[in-house]
Amino acid sequence: MLGLSAALAMIAPAAVAPSSGMQARIDAAAEAAMARTGAKGLAIAVVDRGRILAVRGYGRRNAAGAPLAGDTVMYGASLTKMIVGYTVMQMVAEGKVDLDRPIAEYLPRPLPEYGNLDAYGHWGDLAGDPRWRRITMRHVLTHSTGFANFAFVEPDGKLRIHFEPGSRYAYSGEGMMLLQFALEKGLGLDLGKEVQRRVFAPFGMTNTSLIWRADFARNLADGWKSDGSVEPHDERSRVRAAGSMDTTIADMARFAAAVSARRGLSKTAFARWVRPQLPITSRAQFPTLLPEAPAVERTPGLSAALGVVAFTGPQGPGFYKGGHDDSTGNTFVCLERARRCVVILSNDVRAEAAFPDLVKAALGDTGAPWRWEYPQLVAK
Repeated sequence: MLGLSAALAMIAPAAVAPSSGMQARIDAAAEAAMARTGAKGLAIAVVDRGRILAVRGYGRRNAAGAPLAGDTVMYGASLTKMIVGYTVMQMVAEGKVDLDRPIAEYLPRPLPEYGNLDAYGHWGDLAGDPRWRRITMRHVLTHSTGFANFAFVEPDGKLRIHFEPGSRYAYSGEGMMLLQFALEKGLGLDLGKEVQRRVFAPFGMTNTSLIWRADFARNLADGWKSDGSVEPHDERSRVRAAGSMDTTIADMARFAAAVSARRGLSKTAFARWVRPQLPITSRAQFPTLLPEAPAVERTPGLSAALGVVAFTGPQGPGFYKGGHDDSTGNTFVCLERARRCVVILSNDVRAEAAFPDLVKAALGDTGAPWRWEYPQLVAK
């Protein structure tokens, strides 16, 4: 892995070199997408082997009509999980953590003894199920802990393990909070500071944070829900590995450029990060605990990697991560061989319906599994 000083030296203003042809194509695609979906705002960046080819915001950032620009602060949602995975892979490369060591071994007390903690998770609910002792960081990053997305979606609000850890994919934000708990309570680290030191600072992501900053208020995006109502931006006061990141499209372009240039991780560590780890056998990503689908109804070549999802398409292997809430739609798609990536952030959830077309305009036909990601939006 590159040292922080070396990584900082590689980030320079010259790294941002927009292509006029690419920018014009993306501008046209963005305008068409907003007209078709009714979305009020979105932002797009395209990178190629460390070069930023296009980066721009479109539409409005709030109901007052203020423009959404490249430096507008937007909610990163579950793209946070990808950033955390990248950070953890640096720690793995340094020998600070072991992906296959049970998380229980990092903690000074049995996990259920910590009880139910608002800042982390409902660990006390696991007292009657010894399988918590077997959950590892690999299980967390491949979303195979056995947890539902969060305890609050359970009928009784209690966290439980639904299947043997590591045996299948089921997306879980509470699993990511368990990883954060292990790092902070087991190793004495501050996740927000680690991500700042290892990712945001070296890649020049000056307007990105896992916790609210007062200076974000000057150029902040509110959101629009599917019914067209406005939702004010949430000033998140806690670092949450499951999804507390605020960022800008310019900063996410810098991260994508670093990823496409293989900065921050060694060649070996990067390959481990994106390598398929666990086949995904559900028809769709949500609801989290969908039963396994018959083989003919699964998405071929779809697997969990370590904080991202790996897929295979016409241009070879790729990986991606999405982010979503009631007024947010984000996606990050990369092609491994071409080392090209596109990032889309939207403060209007209706924009998600246009993501397949927008990604195709930027990268061509990637084979990204849109029917699995957005089955309610993509025609079968």
